[in-house]
Amino acid sequence: MSVFLLKVSKNMKINKRALICSAFLGAGLISSQAFSQTVRMDFSNEYNANSIHAQGDAYFIERVKELSGGSINITLHTGGALGFNSGDHFYAVADGAVEIADTLSGTMSGIDPIFLLSSLPFVVNGVDEARRLYEIAKPYYEAIFEESDQILLYASPWPPSGVWSKTAIDSQTDLRNLRIRTFDRNGTETFRNVGASPVSLSWGDVVPQLATGGISAVLTSAEAGANASFWEHQNYFSAIQYAIPLNMVHMNKDSFERLSDDEQAAIMEAARLTDTHNWAAVETRTEENYQVLSEYQVTLNDPVSDELIEALSEAAASVVENWLESTGERGMTILSQFRGE
Repeated sequence: MSVFLLKVSKNMKINKRALICSAFLGAGLISSQAFSQTVRMDFSNEYNANSIHAQGDAYFIERVKELSGGSINITLHTGGALGFNSGDHFYAVADGAVEIADTLSGTMSGIDPIFLLSSLPFVVNGVDEARRLYEIAKPYYEAIFEESDQILLYASPWPPSGVWSKTAIDSQTDLRNLRIRTFDRNGTETFRNVGASPVSLSWGDVVPQLATGGISAVLTSAEAGANASFWEHQNYFSAIQYAIPLNMVHMNKDSFERLSDDEQAAIMEAARLTDTHNWAAVETRTEENYQVLSEYQVTLNDPVSDELIEALSEAAASVVENWLESTGERGMTILSQFRGE
């Protein structure tokens, strides 16, 4: 009798141990299943983490995390860490090589010239006008992304573009034969018309070219130059108020459609909030940038001479005409609506 009870007791201990092991295995499976339900995405940005664009993208990621209850985990890769720059992004996102990207609009002009709209020289006067122009053109942008299985999420505006240079630029004479970096076709054509020697470069190539003397000036914002410590190579910033170009953040459509309805809603609401955030952020950015530049003894030329603006405006007239010709009725409709014609 006692032998029987001993066997039963031993079996009970063994079974208890088995039940405990089963419980741990089951919990592990549940935990693994919960972990696997987290959606993970990569987000490519060629600018550094302190840039206004990377900060806007980080804001978007935080809003997505909050609104999705943590079910969507997006990793932002700045400084072109994934090996993509803006010129690569359109097809990288279309092909699913990366789920989301922040792309300088003008680099997509080979896809459609409509993407040169925001960098048309001297079309907008201030952030409010730049935003209104974007809202008018947004349906056209969305249609192009849609055709390539992508979704436009939000805009990321730059502060106004100016000219960084080694020497002062006060007149058209100072621009003649100037080896200046431009960021798209509009800038290249404008500065060629005014007598400069423009070179179109992606952002990652700018500082190396400054360091080696390949270029001596850069068309970009005070923001971009501050982020890249241009004061190590340049002494002047001329605020010509050339344009307020846009970056656009776009997402692979298949990646979006694999999300649940609630997750899709979280993405779109986060995009709406980020769009509002970005336009508000750019309003104060120039003043903040100017404070940084003054700390590094960069000479600010703001406002620039009427003579310089007049020369650049004349050089830009054919750029706008050529854009209208390349975009046809779409471009005419957008600008007519913008100008209230």
